[in-house]
Amino acid sequence: MMSAAPTGRIVELLRELVAFPSVSSETNLPLIDRAAGILEAAGFTVTRIAASVPGKGGLLAKLGAGDGGVLFSAHTDVVPVAGQSWSADPFTLRPDGTRLVGRGATDMKGFVACVLAMAETLADAPPVKPVSIALSWDEEVGCRGIPEMIDRVIPTLGRPDLCIVGEPTSLRLCLGHKGKASYRAICRGSAGHSAMAPHFVNALHGAADLIAVLRAEQDRLMHEGARDDAYDPPCSTVHAGVMRGGVALNIVPDTGEVLFEIRHLAAETPEAIVSRIRSALPEGDAPGEIRIAETGSYPGLATDPSLPAVQALAALLDDPAPITVAYGTEAGFFARAGLTTVVCGPGTMKDGHQPDESIEVSELTACAALLDRLVHG
Repeated sequence: MMSAAPTGRIVELLRELVAFPSVSSETNLPLIDRAAGILEAAGFTVTRIAASVPGKGGLLAKLGAGDGGVLFSAHTDVVPVAGQSWSADPFTLRPDGTRLVGRGATDMKGFVACVLAMAETLADAPPVKPVSIALSWDEEVGCRGIPEMIDRVIPTLGRPDLCIVGEPTSLRLCLGHKGKASYRAICRGSAGHSAMAPHFVNALHGAADLIAVLRAEQDRLMHEGARDDAYDPPCSTVHAGVMRGGVALNIVPDTGEVLFEIRHLAAETPEAIVSRIRSALPEGDAPGEIRIAETGSYPGLATDPSLPAVQALAALLDDPAPITVAYGTEAGFFARAGLTTVVCGPGTMKDGHQPDESIEVSELTACAALLDRLVHG
């Protein structure tokens, strides 16, 4: 059996990865170029995936032939640092005691560094079963990249026994998270002088009516909807996050905008929930009407813990008890494509998206040991 990738090499790779400022609004291609070079040098066959938007892309890589083995998946973009109080350059990895500080250290370039370091160990000792890697883009802005990749995963990589999405779970076995759908509602009115307000249609009144319907649907979900006590809250949720409209106090607004989201359990669909919302409102583009459009979505995850590949992974973990997480991931896309999929990676999300984001070095070491057992065990 090969030994796990050296921690020093993982830290070196993480330093390189953090130095790429792959904020979702910027290009990630230099990082993808570097990862592709490492994987090709290790003997992997690398397929580049071009994005529909310029400056973005991903890759699919495989060592070995046929089906089976493990697919390791990660996104390469990070959240912005603007407006956050960092104590040093966010894109220069630095030690802080037993931790490493830098944007993306825990979400989720730490896992990418572990996977690339593991790949290097395979150059001289190819695994018995295939090892595959998927690196995506724009996960942090609504999982925009993975839908453009997912149909090419099985044709390019074959069908792995297990897909591991390495989002931070403190190396706990996550088998579930809620799905999410986001919506933009445009409320139509008719403009006029506020002194004659009753003669016009106030678009913000329509927005207020919509928000009242959203609140009523949330109450219905809490009391009558599906329930899963593995989550907090244990039901699907509806949330209005943004309301905009109006240009001046003395003008009746002719347009209002509401942005809202649905986070749903596996037992419910966002289509059914938004259908109930639509049925309670006058939908259309005329004054007094509302038009609702989906702006993005990702599926939830609900993996059966009794599946053999899941049980095999659980047997390698210090704590095999499955968990769920509150945040969303790309895992649901792989599961929907028919792959047995879990979320398991180093770090914890409470350290993600924060100023001075960091990860414990010991978690990287533990992750390397887990990957070694998976590919060489």
